[in-house]
Amino acid sequence: MGIITVATTPQSDVHDLDPDGRDLVEAGDDGDGDDAVRRDAGTGESSRASRHWWDRNADEYQDEHGEFLGDDRFTWCPEGLDEADARLLGEVAGKDVLEIGAGAAQCSRWLAGRGARPVALDISFRQLQHSRRIDLGRGTTPVPVVQADAAVLPFADASFDLACSAYGAVPFSADTVALMREVHRVLRPGGRWVFSVTHPIRWAFPDEPGVEGLTAMSSYFDRTPYVEQDEQGNATYVEHHRTLGDRVRELVAAGFRLLDLVEPEWPAGLEQEWGGWSPLRGRLIPGTAIFVAERS
Repeated sequence: MGIITVATTPQSDVHDLDPDGRDLVEAGDDGDGDDAVRRDAGTGESSRASRHWWDRNADEYQDEHGEFLGDDRFTWCPEGLDEADARLLGEVAGKDVLEIGAGAAQCSRWLAGRGARPVALDISFRQLQHSRRIDLGRGTTPVPVVQADAAVLPFADASFDLACSAYGAVPFSADTVALMREVHRVLRPGGRWVFSVTHPIRWAFPDEPGVEGLTAMSSYFDRTPYVEQDEQGNATYVEHHRTLGDRVRELVAAGFRLLDLVEPEWPAGLEQEWGGWSPLRGRLIPGTAIFVAERS
């Protein structure tokens, strides 16, 4: 099965890449030397920046983190909390599941292995090609994948029993109010929506794994997006901050009932660093927030 591309964002510069996942995306600047600023970034700019950034960096991301993520592992966060143990989605066998911001669809592949019928959605064509590469290498039935923006889901109402996202889409969307409403729309009554994001408190601290990352330097209440931009001022990477209260209000306004808020503790024996995640910081401040909600 190929990649279904839904033109909810401009697609004119998406290239048809070989499914072995080794060709390069012709996307210009690689992001090195871009300025990091805090400024407003709207829906269109954020969406374009995310698509371009992940197309450029998917190869490096999968090379660097592929061993940790596995080919068919469902892990919620750098702390290594797996769905096999946490069971935040509940019973998945026989369920239609939408994975949002799926990357190479590792979580969807795990779900399929447990009897679910997953669909993996991502804004990045390149990330989804890595899903195709993994399926071809394993000789297994390909996970159905769709390229689209998470805030404009290309599915009919009440199409899925469950929706999930492990660090995908939510932090990169400028309009998460619309995103939550879209997830609510495509879920059936009683369906769960479970997603993990960087714990909002981390926005007050530098994104560093060492001691320099333990001193609050910014206001937790400053919602101004983090933007990396090129010399022309065009955004190449955008991430949006919401407080814990913001997230709860978004969910409730969309028609969800919050069932749980999981803050995984750093496990003993895990010494791996992942960006700003490290044993030092993880034992002192939370790194991940996982929201478990149910559609009313």
